[in-house]
Amino acid sequence: MSSSGKDNSGAHANYVGPYRLEKTLGKGQTGLVKLGVHCVTCQKVAIKIVNREKLSESVLMKVEREIAILKLIEHPHVLKLHDVYENKKYLYLVLEHVSGGELFDYLVKKGRLTPKEARKFFRQIISALDFCHSHSICHRDLKPENLLLDEKNNIRIADFGMASLQVGDSLLETSSERLETIR
Repeated sequence: MSSSGKDNSGAHANYVGPYRLEKTLGKGQTGLVKLGVHCVTCQKVAIKIVNREKLSESVLMKVEREIAILKLIEHPHVLKLHDVYENKKYLYLVLEHVSGGELFDYLVKKGRLTPKEARKFFRQIISALDFCHSHSICHRDLKPENLLLDEKNNIRIADFGMASLQVGDSLLETSSERLETIR
């Protein structure tokens, strides 16, 4: 079922809901990311394809946690989750498409940032983290590979699979560990 209530079990292999699958954008620990194009609006999205059968229960929990957290967050510098489709074998996360790649690759290519550019990136990262923290969400895996750039070189924080949600004054929890909150 999608978050809008649609099952994708009968979808053709080249489509996920109303999105036509195109080229592969990347491959991560939990699955393949493909470019998707909406059949009516031509909007480009990134579709993360997760094969449930090939992942351990703990990794699937990580993906489910990422979905739950992304549904809670709407911020200009956090990668947006548009929808989720699923069938027996796969989960399909329909994410915002950003064309600038990873900050890591940008830094390798460029060598060093100008002070102005570094301040811009830092402000955007801090703004997104402040928003997450104000909603009791801790990313816990912030690194240049998880910071994506859009076509205007604006930051989008991605990959919330290691993130934690703090409830009240309780401990931060993930499936494998507990961390005390530092005040």
